[in-house]
Amino acid sequence: MAQDAAPQPRGRSSRRAGPAKPPRRFQGDRSYGALDLGTNNCRLLIARPTNDGFKVIDAFSRIVRLGEGLSTSGRLSDDAMDRAVGALGICAQKLKRRNVTLARSVATEACRRAANGRQFIDRVRRETGIALDIIAPQEEARLAVLGCHKLLAPGEGPAVIFDIGGGSTELVLVEPDGDEPKIRAWWSAPWGVVSLTESEGREALEGPDRVKAYERMRNRARDGFARFAEWLPKDREDIRLLGTSGTVTTLASVYLALPSYDRRAVDGLHVPIDAMRDISQLISELDLPGRAALPCIGEERADLVVAGCAILESILDIWPAAELGIADRGIREGILRSLMARDGYRL
Repeated sequence: MAQDAAPQPRGRSSRRAGPAKPPRRFQGDRSYGALDLGTNNCRLLIARPTNDGFKVIDAFSRIVRLGEGLSTSGRLSDDAMDRAVGALGICAQKLKRRNVTLARSVATEACRRAANGRQFIDRVRRETGIALDIIAPQEEARLAVLGCHKLLAPGEGPAVIFDIGGGSTELVLVEPDGDEPKIRAWWSAPWGVVSLTESEGREALEGPDRVKAYERMRNRARDGFARFAEWLPKDREDIRLLGTSGTVTTLASVYLALPSYDRRAVDGLHVPIDAMRDISQLISELDLPGRAALPCIGEERADLVVAGCAILESILDIWPAAELGIADRGIREGILRSLMARDGYRL
């Protein structure tokens, strides 16, 4: 079920004034870990603070499809849990091998919704030693903003930052406020690439009327964003849009015609909205083999990318910025910044 928070009242910042603390000197042997177990992916980053941010020293990412079948059964399946535990076991080994000083591991929509989510968390702790924290949608949105807001296009106008996940999509309205934007409103809709695909059915998406199925998914996603759309400012100038998810990085790769994924080319890219719509429409018309043949989509993403396009176009409908910023960073980077800030580092 969607979660929401009323827009925060405009006014002066509630931050307490005080003498600025000098930045802590970086300690080269201190490492931090951030693990994000989503509905579709398991991702890990291990990093060390530097004088101007942090340096990633190890990373891991695997599609585990933890939420597969969740929308119909209400439970995490045995196969899905086995896949996730296997990936988390690798993460545990990396955390140990890298002598991680402080780590935070979070789980999101699949574990929030599943009737056996807590039992799964207990199993993960027993078998891997990893203590997963099932975070609320508001915390998920906050971490995503913290992790990627530096890639917002320059400007003084309001911005929407969104994260298309496997089981939900988080949208956040932010406004400039010094080094870190201020969150004015946020919304979590229960539609991600896995949940929306399963709601429509793979047979409909691969059948002769798949374009109509795509439109139904767009409408479903748009309805899920309706309340957030009511909170958006009416007099909008210099608006900006930034997305962080596998959907936007994949479509950006198609836009660049990359033969294989290249994070350096994608992270921080700004793509004209018309181009993103054209790519989304193209993908919605292709069958599964046609989508799988596109570089950077492949068989691993071919079945879910259509739902991602539907969600993206619905966001573009309610926030028609001129271009879309692409971020290959988000919750994990937000966790790392939070952990390092807690230890006194100024990033």
